Amino acid sequence: MSLLSRFQNSISAQSIARSILRLIGWRSHVVLPPTSRYVLIGAPHTSNWDFVIALLFMTMEGLPVRLMGKDSLFRGPMGVFMRSLGAISVNRRESTNMVDQVAAKFYEYDELIIGLSPEGTRKKTPCWRTGFYYIALKAKVPIVMAYIDYGNKVCGLGPSIIPTGDIQADFMIIRDFYSGIVGKYPQKQGEIELSAK
Repeated sequence: MSLLSRFQNSISAQSIARSILRLIGWRSHVVLPPTSRYVLIGAPHTSNWDFVIALLFMTMEGLPVRLMGKDSLFRGPMGVFMRSLGAISVNRRESTNMVDQVAAKFYEYDELIIGLSPEGTRKKTPCWRTGFYYIALKAKVPIVMAYIDYGNKVCGLGPSIIPTGDIQADFMIIRDFYSGIVGKYPQKQGEIELSAK
């Protein structure tokens, strides 16, 4: 268990995070998935504050979400820090398949939540990245839709979906869920569309 997970799972940390969220006017809503192994997507992502709210939320709920980082970040002192966060090292060189690498991680752990931002940036994007979808499909795990809604000051976990392989149909479900959820800077929200390529 990483240092971050130990901190998040302590009763005092959860209470502090809950108090801070309430103090700044936020509430949460959680639909727990039926499994402890899933890909968690977070949207919309338009501000650095998203990470702060998400970290408070994850701590309050005791969710051991693990982020991914390129393998070069796991060397030297930075590597110690990344491992303390529970981050997962991935090789992003062209000769490797990141989807296969990350999907394989699900076969190493009885409990694993991998968090990804499909927009990939705080800037407006014309479409979402689809790596999260193919990771979940290959690993045979659900996709859980997390959100930070600045319009209503609600953060949480929405429903989960099992990817069917029909990405067009599955994206319609994802798009329907996120419609009406507002980022801190709505004009920067990425379109929930597939790449035209």
